[in-house]
Formats: sequence, structure tokens, C-alpha cells
Amino acid sequence: MNRIEAPRLKEIDTINFIEPRKVLIGNIAPFYSIENQGSEAARIELFFKAGTIIDRPVLASLCSGLLLAGTSKESATDIHNNIDDLGGFFDINLSQEHTVVSVYALNDQIIPLLTIVMDAMHNASFPEAEIEEQIADKKQRLRVSYEKVNFLCQRDFQKRLFEGTNYAKVTEIEDYETVTRAEIIDFFNSNYRNGLLKATLVGRLQEKQLIEIEQLLEPWAGKEVTNDTPIFKQQKGNYHIEKTATVQTGIRIGRIMFDRKHEDYHGFVIMNTIFGDYFGSRLMKNIREDKGYTYGIGSALAEMKDNGYFIIGTEVGAEVAAATLKEIQFEMTHMKEQLVDKEELELVRNYLLGQALKSADGPFAMMDLFLGVEMHGLDYSFYNEALKKLKLITAVEIQSLAKKYLVWEEMLVITAGQQLID
Repeated sequence: MNRIEAPRLKEIDTINFIEPRKVLIGNIAPFYSIENQGSEAARIELFFKAGTIIDRPVLASLCSGLLLAGTSKESATDIHNNIDDLGGFFDINLSQEHTVVSVYALNDQIIPLLTIVMDAMHNASFPEAEIEEQIADKKQRLRVSYEKVNFLCQRDFQKRLFEGTNYAKVTEIEDYETVTRAEIIDFFNSNYRNGLLKATLVGRLQEKQLIEIEQLLEPWAGKEVTNDTPIFKQQKGNYHIEKTATVQTGIRIGRIMFDRKHEDYHGFVIMNTIFGDYFGSRLMKNIREDKGYTYGIGSALAEMKDNGYFIIGTEVGAEVAAATLKEIQFEMTHMKEQLVDKEELELVRNYLLGQALKSADGPFAMMDLFLGVEMHGLDYSFYNEALKKLKLITAVEIQSLAKKYLVWEEMLVITAGQQLID
């Protein structure tokens, strides 16, 4: 190797993805697996349609936190000790649409660990003492959050953006005071038992072990799950939440957009990266580096199963909140009125190409990428189409997308903190 000469740069045309093996559990729930040749680590994820939009959010929150809280024979401590003895761990992630139960262990321990978790869930007794402890903890956390302007801002943004749908629901202190054990158990029986949507495995297991996993999960996959696509009628305009004696102001700006199937998706992601979705973005350069109004500001295209939304978020000093809104509006206008120069566009191209390679590094990442398109009825070709768009997009196209979507009058603007001063 000649270390005097820099290595040649090679452009990425496509990424060679690992296609997961697919079988059906109970002839209903897909089970995807990818072999992990380079590691002894394994991961299993179980997806249930038990998110916060299904019923009252308080039920989804408490139920997910109590899945491994004890059975008639074992306490929560016993269950956790059994998992620790296998050198593994579990994680339960709750979102608006799903609850995902994840278990991690070495290849030779992943099935014993899964057996412990599924047994604990199957025989979950939802002990009163554990429920009371969860409620007390969550109430206290919520009280603390009520004092944070970012929390207040985000909640109001959610309620107004998704107004009239279950996505707008949020949990209040009063919900914890009225919820009952019977309601939690009913939520579990309705949305977990026979409610497995899909399962995934990344690991190095033999065929007979894969069949064993399928058999363990089969009792949980007993019914078809229907999906309803909500119709959002978001509010527009400016709304302020008064919070006195605060030095910071939370800001959320956004609008309903689209999911990954939309024809403008790839182009919008590129345009938005320039605007606000990486550390060198225009929002960061203006509001953080030039003005010093914040430590961080960003914009993103957030995704749901059949929809999406654009959001800008930051927290700034109360005295510069109004000025920050003007600068955000200025950057939107700038994106619409002036073409992106070649140097900036090439920088973002290279950044996104690098991110694409990073996001596809290894079997775990490959499975995450697959799940990112599978939920929309797409396949891996989505990502190679994104690479193609990244290479071919022009400054004129970017400007056209900015004119189409970065429209201030279409935005919902939420601020939380002291009264804004121009």
C-alpha cells in the first residue's frame, strides 16, 4: 500500500441487501430471519398492534410496562433474575402504532430467553402492587414533564396536528387516577393475546431452532389485524402556551405530509437534509452557529404506517423566540427563492451516501432497513431508488419541492414559554 497516495473514491451505485427468510406463524404473522454469520449475538423482536392509538394511551403505557411484572408463581424480580442468568436482556418499546418486545442474547441462549419472556407474558397476572408502583412512577414523571416547555410544546403540537383522530390523544394525570386493573388486563387480552403482527430474528440458528421459535410464537398469532388509515385535518397558524418563570421557549413547526410510497419522498428527504436534517444544515448554521440562539435545531420527515409529517423542533432563550421564528421563515423563503449551489448539493450528496452505507452495515442494520420498508408494503429496491434519486436530483428540483412544501401559511406553529416579544 502506498500511503503517500490517498485511496481512490468510489461512488455507490447500489447496496447489496440481505433478503430475509420468511415463513408464516399460524398462517398469519410473518416471521423474518437474517443469518448473522459474524457474531454470536442474536435478537428477536415481536410486534404487537398495541400502541397508544388503540385505546386510551394510559392503558397502552401501563400494559407495556407490566408485561413482565410477575405471574402467579414468579415475581418481577424472579423473571428478571432468570433473564440475567442467561446473560441476556429485554426491551419493550411503545409507540403510537405498536409495542415491540425485543430480546437479546447469545445464539445458544436466545430460545431459552424467549421461552422465559413468552411464559411471563402468557401467565402475566398484573399484580396490584406493581400497578400501583407503575402509576406512582408515571404520575411523578408526568408532573416533572409538565414543567418543561419542550414537553408542553410537543404535546400541543401532537393534539393540534392530529386533531380528531386517536393520534391526538395524550395522557393526563387524571387518567392514572381513574384507570383500573381490569381495564389493563382487558387491553392485554384484546391486543396481545392472538395479536402478534410479525416477528424477526437476527442470529445464527439451525433450521430446527427456527421451527422451535415458530412453535413458541404460534399461540400469539391467531387473528387477522385490520388497519384503518386516518384522515388528518390539522390546524394551521400560531398557538402559544403560556409558561411563566421560564428562561427557555419550546418551538414546534410542521404539517401533515406523506409516507414512503409518495412520489416526492426521496426528493423531499434530500431537500430537507439541506434545510435542517444534519449538523451542517441551514437551520443549524443560521440559528446555532451564526445567531447563537440554541444548542440544536433540526427538521425531519417523521413517518407513520400510512402517513407522515414534517416537523421543526428547537428550544431557545425566551428573549429570542420571536426572532428564531423569523429566521426559520427566512430559511424557508431562501430555499424557495434561490437555487442550491453546486458545492452545498455535493456535500449533502456525499453525506447521505455515507449515511446509506452506515445504515446498511451488518445483519442487524439490514433487518432494521427491511422493516422500514416492509411496513409500507415496499422492498429493498426503495433504498436503491433513493441512491439513484440522490445522484440525479438537480437544484431546480430541490427548489420546486421547497416551493411546494415549505409554505409558512400551511404550517402549524406551537410555542411554549413566556409571552413572545417581537
